[in-house]
Amino acid sequence: MTAPAGWEDIFEADEKIVWQGVPDGGIHIGRRNIPMMAFGGVFAGFALIWMIGAASAGSGFWMFGLIHFTIGLLLALAPIFWGPYRRRHTWYTLTNKHAYIATDLPILGRSLKSYPITQDMPLELEKTDKPSVYFAEEWKKRKNGSYLHKIGFERIPDGLKVYGLLRDIQRNKP
Repeated sequence: MTAPAGWEDIFEADEKIVWQGVPDGGIHIGRRNIPMMAFGGVFAGFALIWMIGAASAGSGFWMFGLIHFTIGLLLALAPIFWGPYRRRHTWYTLTNKHAYIATDLPILGRSLKSYPITQDMPLELEKTDKPSVYFAEEWKKRKNGSYLHKIGFERIPDGLKVYGLLRDIQRNKP
């Protein structure tokens, strides 16, 4: 495939599309989601107990717990609602030179990220019912430190094929 309409200004002159796809948009709760969901559930539960105790005092002070209860619920339910929504608004493209991840999300807007394919890039296949192929990493900061975030084509039906394509492109790099 050659560059379709709209890609001309993005691709290099000799860049060609090898594969395009989208991630599975279904609900998926993985190992990485469980700690956040558990923390959110405990946080919301504590806020609810606090609100019940404050409401029994007979004033409107219990309403200050609503923000904490809401945040706890959001943390607990994000993998169920946000993950599938984000995946339904994500598109993947693999060329002979780059891996592209495009997203179109409310508030965050449209984004197109490009990852050059090199011989020394980390390449990892996560075998699940819908495999994921990771090819980049970045450090993300948190309040109490940072963690390594894997970047790639997540939950794609033809993950094994895409992994093979990436390996072939990687081997043919000078």
